Amino acid sequence: MKTANEIRQGFLDFFRSKGHMIVPSAPIVVKNDPTLLFINSGMAPFKDAFLGNKPAPASRVADTQKCLRVSGKHNDLEEVGVDTYHHTMFEMLGNWSFGDYFKKDAIAWSWELLTDVYGIPKEQLYVTVFGGDEKEGLPMDQEALDFWKQHIAEDRILHGSKKDNFWEMGDTGPCGPCSEIHVDCRTAEERADGKGADLVNADHPQVIEIWNNVFMQFNRRKDGSLELLPAQHVDTGMGFERLVRVLQSKTSNYDTDVFTGTIAATEKITGKVYTFGDDKESIAFRVLADHIRAIAFTIADGQLPSNTGAGYVIRRILRRAVRYYYSYLDYKQPLMHRLLPVIAEQFKYVFPELEQQRDFVAKVIKEEEEGFLRTLDKGLKKMDTIISSAANKTIGGADAFELLDTYGFPIDLTRLIASENNLSVDEAGFEAEMKQQKDRSRAATALDTEDWVIVNEGNGKGFVGYEKPEADTKVLRYRKVSGKGKVQYQIVLEQTPFYAESGGQVGDTGKFLINNEELIINNTKKENDLIIHFTDSIPENLQGDLTAYVDIRRRKNITVHHSVTHLMHSALRQVLGGHVAQKGSLVNDEYLRFDFSHFAKMTDEEIASVEKIVNEKIRQNIPVVIKSMSKEEAIAMGATALFGEKYGDVVRVVVMDPAYSIELCGGTHVGSTGELGYFKITSEAAVAAGVRRIEAVSGEAAEKIVAAAFAEINTIRGLLKNQKDLPKALENLQAENSVLGKRIEGLEARQLVVLRNELLQKDEIINNVSFIGQIVEVPHSDALKKISTDLKNNLHDHLVVLCANIGGKAHVAIGISETVTVAKNLDAVKIIKDVVSPLIKGGGGGQKILASAGGQEVGNFAEVIAQVKALI
Repeated sequence: MKTANEIRQGFLDFFRSKGHMIVPSAPIVVKNDPTLLFINSGMAPFKDAFLGNKPAPASRVADTQKCLRVSGKHNDLEEVGVDTYHHTMFEMLGNWSFGDYFKKDAIAWSWELLTDVYGIPKEQLYVTVFGGDEKEGLPMDQEALDFWKQHIAEDRILHGSKKDNFWEMGDTGPCGPCSEIHVDCRTAEERADGKGADLVNADHPQVIEIWNNVFMQFNRRKDGSLELLPAQHVDTGMGFERLVRVLQSKTSNYDTDVFTGTIAATEKITGKVYTFGDDKESIAFRVLADHIRAIAFTIADGQLPSNTGAGYVIRRILRRAVRYYYSYLDYKQPLMHRLLPVIAEQFKYVFPELEQQRDFVAKVIKEEEEGFLRTLDKGLKKMDTIISSAANKTIGGADAFELLDTYGFPIDLTRLIASENNLSVDEAGFEAEMKQQKDRSRAATALDTEDWVIVNEGNGKGFVGYEKPEADTKVLRYRKVSGKGKVQYQIVLEQTPFYAESGGQVGDTGKFLINNEELIINNTKKENDLIIHFTDSIPENLQGDLTAYVDIRRRKNITVHHSVTHLMHSALRQVLGGHVAQKGSLVNDEYLRFDFSHFAKMTDEEIASVEKIVNEKIRQNIPVVIKSMSKEEAIAMGATALFGEKYGDVVRVVVMDPAYSIELCGGTHVGSTGELGYFKITSEAAVAAGVRRIEAVSGEAAEKIVAAAFAEINTIRGLLKNQKDLPKALENLQAENSVLGKRIEGLEARQLVVLRNELLQKDEIINNVSFIGQIVEVPHSDALKKISTDLKNNLHDHLVVLCANIGGKAHVAIGISETVTVAKNLDAVKIIKDVVSPLIKGGGGGQKILASAGGQEVGNFAEVIAQVKALI
């Protein structure tokens, strides 16, 4: 039986023999594409090639691509672990033709690989072809049918609907008819029933699709119409995990050596035994085996868990895993990080980035687990409160939503705990709350993007602004984008000096001049590899010559901060150690922000050392040398490449002293380090588990911050009457302030004693309870509570209500002896909530015997005292 690694290599070797270039997987985390958070199909990294926006790496390409599907159109998350073949992170084996071969060769090679190379019995295979769609005006794919008939009996060729056999990336974009290959993995006895064809695309767990040949012919426009692509392409995808299952004769993907190592490690950690069943414990084993891959590879590719966007997706996957081992494996401490060595070792030759960052990724996962386990514990306490007050043996929809939104409890966990307590959940109420949240989210982010309007044909030369901040060019296309009550236009030029936001560097701003009209450009971004310029308005006529001018001063300040980031990165590695790796950055005209892997707060001495090294390199005025070379050459000369970045075969290398800083970088840079002027770190803090963040300034921004600091010092000096030794003068001021503070405290204490004695004289007995209700004058709200406590020591069975107007705000304190709380069934917190807060238009809290409140209304003190008095 072949191992998973041998099966993967067999695929790549086969297509290498057919003249395909083997390319590495793109990072699973997507950048510069507003339509995707993660790579969710093998074709996603080649989208621009299919659209004709950029050339493909070769006319024939093959790869194994890391993919993630958990949200949007391809939402498989809730099925993962429950069934035997859905996954979050999966490998997609693919072969691609960019304007080269089409249906004939794609079909022949897929059949040859599956039957001749891998040896899958032909009688277990079925194929599908697109059966046409009248509404779209699309005929049946007769061409694919005719080619398949050369390899397989016609009764095993099934005609599929548009839903199953017309592949589309999303609402818009490349699409075309597809031809799927399905394998019937049932036993020979079951296959003898002759009903295998009826089970294709029927969600049967043993009759599964393993390969899809997509014939890219069209582009779906925003209005729903189809247009032919510039050239015909082939996009195929074969689920690696499913293929291994078939070739290893297993009934579940999780029984293959892709997952068995992780499951065995989980057994060892938890002391539980995986039983291959459908029970919750078995599902938990499968959830962990799947989810650790998604979590580990996305973090390794640069996406840290967070509360928004792609980071929230990773946090959600991790929390689902934690819930499963917490609830069903009875494991109450971090577990997932302990599985990382197994995954890193398993994939070190195919996806080496995980092994190279093993310690960092494990640290992030462990801290994320610890944080959620604490939240989970709080959530269980919240659940106890909800259960104790559940009406009609039902947990309300709003409560179920709060458990999800605040404590990370998904509805399935709430259902489980509810059933254990003989309760049900208001599912309709929960769904209504979820819909409201989704509607709010959609409303906040909804964009209406119109189709591109072609002004001039062509693909353009891209960015030409490294040397000159202006260029003569012309408009190729534009489109209108509406959202959040604002209309903008996006423009693509034949060539542009405007740098598009990427690699942490913000996009350029500036202006266009066309036909004697000026367009203000307020941002520049990339969509895949297309450079898009943003403007609030456009003239009627965009034909003709255009001159693009970058805001030179802003670009210069951005460039300074980008170059100094390189110097700082090397200094951090020199001071803190070689484990330091960039985990994110922002470079703009005002400051730089740099996230890096490190597990401790930097000391003042370490920060000073980094600043000293960088400023020394600035004073040395080192030439900044920029070269283009192959990625292999760059790595061989010691260049630093960033995890999670996708590099081409030819890379741009920025060198600031070969012995100090060599990095792969597409950003703009100064000519020599002397142009950076001065460097200063302004802050250093934690941003995530195992990740620190530095903010710093250089050049003009550093001058401003130094000038502001000196101005502040001079102001302080003036306030201190021009003392020469400022630190000593401040120490003296603090000491004097401390002495005066103690004197004031003493005076206040004596004043409160006098006030307490006056209040004791106003004590009245009501139904055997000593009652004091007065409006008093005190310097601050704490004094009210101090007096209430002091009165308690001088009274027995009592109820005290004190009111004060402090700085125009209402303050009230309630004090009750424990004997009165029992005898009269009184609670100071409840009195504050029910009686006091409405009258003073405020709120507060405290304990049963002492509580306080603050509010806006100072005119109702008499009514407050009367209503509290009435309680006894």
